[in-house]
Amino acid sequence: MFKATFIKFSFLFQLFFLLSCSQPPTLLESVINRGELVVLTRVDPTTYMLDESVPYGFEYELASLFANDLGVNVRFIIPDKFQQLLQLTTEHEADFVAAGLSITPEREQLLHFTPPYYKVTQQVVYHYRTRRPKSTSQLTSPFFEVLSDTSHAENLRKLKASHPKLSWDEVTDSTVLELVSMVNDHLLDYTIVDSNQFQIIRSHYPNLNVAFDISKPEKIAWAFPLSEDHSLYNEAVKFLAKIKSNGVLNQLQDKYFGYSKQLNYVGICTFRQHVQSRLPKLKSFFHRAADKYQLDWKLLAAVAYQESHWDQHAVSPTGVRGIMMLTKATAKQMNVKNRLDPEQSIEGGARYLSTRLKKIPKRITEPDKTWMALASYNIGLGHLEDARILTQQQNGDPDKWVDVKQRLPLLAEKKWYEQTKHGYARGKEPVTYIDNVRHYFNMLNQLESDEIKSEQNRPNTDSALDKKLPAL
Repeated sequence: MFKATFIKFSFLFQLFFLLSCSQPPTLLESVINRGELVVLTRVDPTTYMLDESVPYGFEYELASLFANDLGVNVRFIIPDKFQQLLQLTTEHEADFVAAGLSITPEREQLLHFTPPYYKVTQQVVYHYRTRRPKSTSQLTSPFFEVLSDTSHAENLRKLKASHPKLSWDEVTDSTVLELVSMVNDHLLDYTIVDSNQFQIIRSHYPNLNVAFDISKPEKIAWAFPLSEDHSLYNEAVKFLAKIKSNGVLNQLQDKYFGYSKQLNYVGICTFRQHVQSRLPKLKSFFHRAADKYQLDWKLLAAVAYQESHWDQHAVSPTGVRGIMMLTKATAKQMNVKNRLDPEQSIEGGARYLSTRLKKIPKRITEPDKTWMALASYNIGLGHLEDARILTQQQNGDPDKWVDVKQRLPLLAEKKWYEQTKHGYARGKEPVTYIDNVRHYFNMLNQLESDEIKSEQNRPNTDSALDKKLPAL
């Protein structure tokens, strides 16, 4: 009897063991076992872009951080059409979508969204030479296109219920960037973009303006396939909560979107004109000084443009002058004998900026170190330190620019500057100063990238006629 019972128990135990061993791994375990996180995304300035085969972008960095948190590599899949982003299922090769998708009721029937990590509004974009539509009821042009299956199209369908004359076309074989380019080339009258998209691309298209918003702020999140297995989803939610809590998410948003609201149409157009008319005469000086002091020449040029608009004869009422707008004291300290001499001014400015960089604590990493150095270049190291101390007192991170720039304006308020060592300062100025420098730096990067691509695409010919032709 005992033997029979033992055999029966042993059989059941082995059966249970075999069944437990045959359980498939969870989605999270599958990712870790294969050592790779597969992400569905799209090419867009706000999500994922390639610069000479090097990927970058907000969603690229965010998903890469998540993969690093899991201890695996990351691979991105870019579908041919936007609609394919919404077709994610558990059978798909990708694990989730990181493509700047907004959460809508329709999409929630198809996908499982994480808590949102930022918000955008949808905006009608038009060329400044096209008649500006003042309201939704005026969007009756036959040359108004948006991407199909996007939240832009969803919102337009909702608006049509109260604006029956509203009309537009939905296209599938295109991208938001292509539609924006068509508006810029007068092939379309209007299209719709998200607010963060327009912030980034407007430096490429200074002739485009926003007419009005067609939506309230919409929440952007990652999207997972609908499944009973929430293991990977839950890990993503934990990760997003962690980087929101430790400030990394805020830093990442500042890196890609935090500076691009400052310049207007006139400012962007003027900058582009000066790139053509003034920069060529100064470029060799920027390169030489940047190489000497181990700086990026485009950063040095951006600082110079913010200071003087590359006007070698610039003089301010306070006595600063030249390309880098050096004070007498700084010029003397940097051994600049003639502040109006472009080469001397740029050399002195580069040297001074390098000294500011060396004053920033080594533990502060890039790009925060550069923004801190530029703040001290503009307002002085003492006032920067006052702002960093205030940041720490208010439970911010004094080593992160995104936190310090929120406290710098407090230096102009008596309640706060009376508590500091160096007293009153116009704290808003370095914040605007650095936002503008970042914008100019970004535009110079874009222009340099465009030049490189143009050179690569230019036919290679050695004919005598071609040698005589001037560059266009």
